[in-house]
Amino acid sequence: MKNFKLLICVVLAALAFASCSDTETYADKKKKERSAINRYIANQKINVISESQFEQQGCTTDTAKNQYVLFENTGVYMQIRSKGTGKKLKDGDDVDVTCRFNEYNLLEGDSALQLTNIYQYAWCTDKMNVKNTSGTFNGKFTDKQFSMMYTTYGSAAVPSGWLVPFTYINLGRYDSADAELAKVKLIVPHSQGQSAAAQGVYPCLYEITYERCL
Repeated sequence: MKNFKLLICVVLAALAFASCSDTETYADKKKKERSAINRYIANQKINVISESQFEQQGCTTDTAKNQYVLFENTGVYMQIRSKGTGKKLKDGDDVDVTCRFNEYNLLEGDSALQLTNIYQYAWCTDKMNVKNTSGTFNGKFTDKQFSMMYTTYGSAAVPSGWLVPFTYINLGRYDSADAELAKVKLIVPHSQGQSAAAQGVYPCLYEITYERCL
C-alpha cells in the first residue's frame, strides 16, 4: 500500500510538472514575438537603420535599399514609402484622418493577412481623430460602424504604433495632379499594437495610407 501511495504521488508530481512546463509565460511569448520579427526582417532582407542615421537622411528611408528605421524606445520599425503632399500636423492641431490599411500577423507568417480595408470591405474607411499636443500624438477611431479596427477589436483607441509616422509625414488629399498620400510600412510589437495583439503578444506588419479629411 505504501508503495502504491508513493507511486501515485510520483505520478501526480510528474503531471503537475508537465502542466507547469506546458504553460507559456509572458517571457516565452515575447521571445516568440522577437523571433517572428527577426524572421520577417531576414526573409525580406530589410536594412535596419538607427534613428541617428534616419535623421541624417532628412527623416527618410531609402526604399531602394529597403531601409526601415528602428525606434528603440517603442520597438516600432518604420519605412516611409511616401511622405505625402500637404502639411505636417503642428502643435495644437486636431484633425480627422482617413486610413487605408493591411494588417498581417507576423506570428502566423510573412503573408498572413489578418485584417484589411483595401482588398476587402473597401467601404470601411477607418476615420480617426488625431491631436498633436507638444509633439505627442493621440488618436481615436470616430466611426464605430465603418471602422474595421474599431469593430474588430472593440476599442476606439488608435494603436500607438499607428501614430509614430505623424512626426514625419505630411497630411494632404488627392486634390491635384501631383498630389500623393502619405504611405508607410510598420512593424509593430504587441506593446504598441491593437488590443488582440497586446493580449496575444504578437507583432503585426502594417501597410497604411493617411489622408486628411475635408
